[in-house]
Amino acid sequence: MLELQHISYEAEENREILHDISLTVQDRFVAITGPNGGGKSTLAKIIAGIYTPTSGRILLDGEDITALSITERARRGISYAFQQPVRFKGLRVGDLMNLAAGKDANIAEVCAYLSEVGLCARDYIDRELDASLSGGELKRIEIAMVLARGTALSVFDEPEAGIDLWSFQNLIRVFEKMYEQTRGSILIISHQERILNIADTIVLLKDGRLAECGPREEVLPRLLRNIDTAPPVCSMLSDPIKEVR
Repeated sequence: MLELQHISYEAEENREILHDISLTVQDRFVAITGPNGGGKSTLAKIIAGIYTPTSGRILLDGEDITALSITERARRGISYAFQQPVRFKGLRVGDLMNLAAGKDANIAEVCAYLSEVGLCARDYIDRELDASLSGGELKRIEIAMVLARGTALSVFDEPEAGIDLWSFQNLIRVFEKMYEQTRGSILIISHQERILNIADTIVLLKDGRLAECGPREEVLPRLLRNIDTAPPVCSMLSDPIKEVR
């Protein structure tokens, strides 16, 4: 279980990005949504250990991990998938999958992980993570990496971005399989209705503040119909997914 206790974060020139966020993540799927610039990605990076909060505490299964690095948090069972996956020149896809799995995975194991995201291992295992791969391919490889890690808490920042022609339903199926394997929590930053529809809990961030948090069946209908509560979210929910190779 992840607990955020009164988390605030200030960037340069004392600009407040997050203000007094308290949140418990223990459900199967938790979706964080809200307008652009509301602090969603910042909060995800604070959970992963990329950013350190200005104030507040982060507890993982009762342990205070606020001061721990991203590496130490990864060792304790937190995975993080970037909104824009990082390219590593000289590192092959097979190398990355081995690092994620924590062992020298054989071809069959690597193939199983990659096939879950619609990629053929024979075509990708020896390819470098460089500019030769499209954004959509990198995104799917990163999702396969998180699947291979099998951690208790997986954080995805807009996983639907750049999934190209791979079906949205397949993405949801991967999340369900991930939960079946780990029985942990999957935290998804997203403004797509199809992602929000699988969430157990929906969290709404606006202007760096926790505007709403509750069960999907209570929160989502309000987001979809109440333009006074969250007009930026409603407009984003109706946006089509961009298909990028």
